[in-house]
Amino acid sequence: MKVNYLGSLRTEGTHLKSGSKIITDAPTDNNGKGEAYSPTDLLCSSLCSCMMSLMGIYANIESISLEGLSADITKVMAANPRKVKEVIINFSIPKINATDAQIKGLKHAALTCPVSLSLSAELKQTISFNF
Repeated sequence: MKVNYLGSLRTEGTHLKSGSKIITDAPTDNNGKGEAYSPTDLLCSSLCSCMMSLMGIYANIESISLEGLSADITKVMAANPRKVKEVIINFSIPKINATDAQIKGLKHAALTCPVSLSLSAELKQTISFNF
């Protein structure tokens, strides 16, 4: 990965293998334009995406369809010091054909994803599953 500062509190990150780009802006409550994801937004989104990916790996092994899986994410900031103090993720899927044991496996996969395990224990992760 490579990140360049573009000025005006904006960055452009490039994934070198694929060429995919991500733009970040500082949020409006921290002197930014808020025209793109903020770095802390990406942290929350990365946590959710990692959880979904691990659920997807488990679902593939168990032949479970996760079609329609979505999540709503809420970021809660602390003021002093300024940091993310809580990430609230609410997963939902309109219909899932899975046993209770498989649902438990999906939840375990999500809650033990590498991003989740890499974050500080001080960061509260409030995760709900509406399956």
